[in-house]
Amino acid sequence: MEDQSHEITVLLQRVRRGEKSAVDDLIPLVYSELHRLARSEMRRDRVNHTLQPTALIHEAYLRMFAGRTPEFADRAHFLGIAARVIRQVLVDYTRKRRAQKRDGGERAGFLMEMGATKPAGDLLEVHEALNRLEAEDARLATLIEMRFFAGMTAEEAAEVRSESVHAVRHDLRYAQARLRRLMMAPPVR
Repeated sequence: MEDQSHEITVLLQRVRRGEKSAVDDLIPLVYSELHRLARSEMRRDRVNHTLQPTALIHEAYLRMFAGRTPEFADRAHFLGIAARVIRQVLVDYTRKRRAQKRDGGERAGFLMEMGATKPAGDLLEVHEALNRLEAEDARLATLIEMRFFAGMTAEEAAEVRSESVHAVRHDLRYAQARLRRLMMAPPVR
């Protein structure tokens, strides 16, 4: 994984310098990484989900690379942005479905994985709570995005953030608990 991480970083530097051939080399590497993240997220989601990992990855890919040269510093930066884009794609998808159906809210399966004491929340409720967490502590919100929207392990998040695995696990537990409390609190208007 370290070799691929280095290769992605080198290719991103070449792309920023304007080397057209670097884009051709970069796309298969980042596409496979995005597809892995999408599969991970979809495994956590509801069984009868109509959005498939390939559709999720294509939408995220288009949002990240559409018509411009990517400005990612390295693989870590890429994964952080990918987590944010995947989250936004899922939220937009849920809003669209909700507009089409009265009870179209997608259930956020990761809340059950987080040990929530109430039924899993609507993805839009999670999104709102995550926005509130981000206002309190953007670092904690980013850890939640990396873990539950991008499917990254604590080890991967530690590598991306250049922190110890122990610190990331500790902060992730705290972030999960904080997010659960925000989910249970009434929204601030």
